[in-house]
Amino acid sequence: MSFPLVLPGQPISSFLPPRAPAPQLGNGTYLKHDEPRASLLGVPKLDGSTLTIPRVRPHPPAPNSVVLGSVTRLSPQQAFISISVVDGVPLPAGEEFTGVIRSQDVRATEKDRVKIGDCFRGGDVVRGVVISLGDARSYFITTARNDLGVIFATSEAGATLEPVSWQEMRCPKTGKIEKRKCAKPEGL
Repeated sequence: MSFPLVLPGQPISSFLPPRAPAPQLGNGTYLKHDEPRASLLGVPKLDGSTLTIPRVRPHPPAPNSVVLGSVTRLSPQQAFISISVVDGVPLPAGEEFTGVIRSQDVRATEKDRVKIGDCFRGGDVVRGVVISLGDARSYFITTARNDLGVIFATSEAGATLEPVSWQEMRCPKTGKIEKRKCAKPEGL
């Protein structure tokens, strides 16, 4: 029996077979109002009559890992990223990795015309893919696919920017357009 991903606090009983005996609760679960609930983010597993949610252990980035991180610093040739999520698993606080997006890795075409300042700003949240382990201090990351790039950014006026094209975002407060290398929203 396969279960969908559950969030902490979410009831699990709706995923159990109807008229099945109540399972024993194991790690990652608890009982509230006579209903089993998740105490961890994860996929429930039914081992015999015991319901558990195994703890997902984070792992360091590897080539082809999809990462999320925020831009910490910019230089004319690269953007520095603090990686906080690797392949959908959040890293523990204080255990972030450093990534670098070089100007030639921002997009697939016109690589020589990329200006890092027109693609990223400090604090932007970026989705990227690790291309290599880079140097001793950081991982090399690319945003050269349509689904990669800035997924969350704040305007100069403090509002959340909305993507309007692959290279522009609009401030809903002021209507001002700001340049970014936008990730294509999922499902479009």
